[in-house]
Amino acid sequence: MIPGKHSIAIAASILALSATAASAADVELNVVSWGGAYTRSQLNAYQKPYMAEHPEVQLNSVDYSGGLAEVRAQSEAGNVTWDLVDTLLADAITGCDEGLFMPIDVDTDLDPAPDGTPASEDFLEGTLLSECFIPQIIYSTAFAYRTDAFQNGEQPSTMADVFDLEKFPGKRTLQKSPINNLEWALIADGVPVDEVYDVLDTPEGKDRAFAKLDSIKGDVIWWTEGAVPAQLLADGEVVFGTGYNGRLFAAIEEEGQPLAMIWDGQAMDIDGWAIPA
Repeated sequence: MIPGKHSIAIAASILALSATAASAADVELNVVSWGGAYTRSQLNAYQKPYMAEHPEVQLNSVDYSGGLAEVRAQSEAGNVTWDLVDTLLADAITGCDEGLFMPIDVDTDLDPAPDGTPASEDFLEGTLLSECFIPQIIYSTAFAYRTDAFQNGEQPSTMADVFDLEKFPGKRTLQKSPINNLEWALIADGVPVDEVYDVLDTPEGKDRAFAKLDSIKGDVIWWTEGAVPAQLLADGEVVFGTGYNGRLFAAIEEEGQPLAMIWDGQAMDIDGWAIPA
């Protein structure tokens, strides 16, 4: 990577977060994100406006599926080609601990507000949780369902409904990960939300969660790519699906798919930017 390139990447992220101008050299920056409607929103909101103001800077959009495998492989090969990565908080913390991401001093590397307010005061309380992570959104992973799928006219609204194959038959699609699925299984089995992690912290609780998942596993299609659940729902291959709220919103509002959200049990998380070291 050319000298100073990471500082330019920080400048690009500054513009995206605070809409301030920054100087830059003649470089190309590879900005990595999740693809689909989410990346389109980033392109339209700040990457294209930034390039319009800074024609000497080219921001290349790169899609990935999350995780640290590709960042780690580039680091181990000594050939880091990504400049700015949209990542989950958990991955940012792990990557920071492993030295995969650069520390960012919020009040030094990010511009203050026009009135001089430090950048660190411009974030929601409790979201600056890693020195290598600049939070940008709070999002949720939730269930959607096809509104035309159930002939009795009754529509699902709870996590228990998602796991009820008799009342709401059909295929489901879940992310191929224990995260969220174990919690949802316990909620569907009657565990109050504020007790889920206490229950899950016991061997009996884990067994209970897996047993609940076993009750629907014959009707589950597992997904690993964020675009898959909305597509499976649109194609009618499944009647329920977990997905990122932005992608499901796009399927409903932009594509006009006959889908509705189930907000019961939605799993909220923080997403933001990290700079590969």
